[in-house]
Amino acid sequence: MRRSTAAGTARDRHWRGSARLAASCALLFGTLAFLVDWDAGTLTGPRALLWAALATAVGVVLLPQRVSAGPGWLAVRTPWRRRVVRTDALTAVRQYDGVSSHLVLRDVHGHRLELDPRILAANPLLWHELDTGVRRSLERGTLRQGADVLDRLGHRIDGEATEGVLRASGLS
Repeated sequence: MRRSTAAGTARDRHWRGSARLAASCALLFGTLAFLVDWDAGTLTGPRALLWAALATAVGVVLLPQRVSAGPGWLAVRTPWRRRVVRTDALTAVRQYDGVSSHLVLRDVHGHRLELDPRILAANPLLWHELDTGVRRSLERGTLRQGADVLDRLGHRIDGEATEGVLRASGLS
């Protein structure tokens, strides 16, 4: 049975596929570990439970963040917790580059969340909700650090979207 979503809520449209891939990798790991142990003749009940636990751990580690947004808020959900920030009351935005680039958003209520900026680039509705909230934060004067970070990210996302449209139309 499918749960209904609240009107006006944007979600990561690629999450299901990424979660399916994580589950498939975990299942493949568990199956291969089980079969190798069985073929070696060393498989016992406790070892089978160990392989199942390790496969579950692989699945949890590979499970992507679930990002959703609505008017004035952005949420990131992991298997352990859910973090929400008010995008219309942001105080700081930072982007950390390196092996794993991520954005860190803080609001006036002290809430903080981290997310991969590629999720925003791949989901225009999520980006729109964040951008709208950031504009409200700027109007209210709460956003004191990081407006330039979001401006650069917005230009990059718009550039990628433009390139995609041109490629699709055969004009590139």
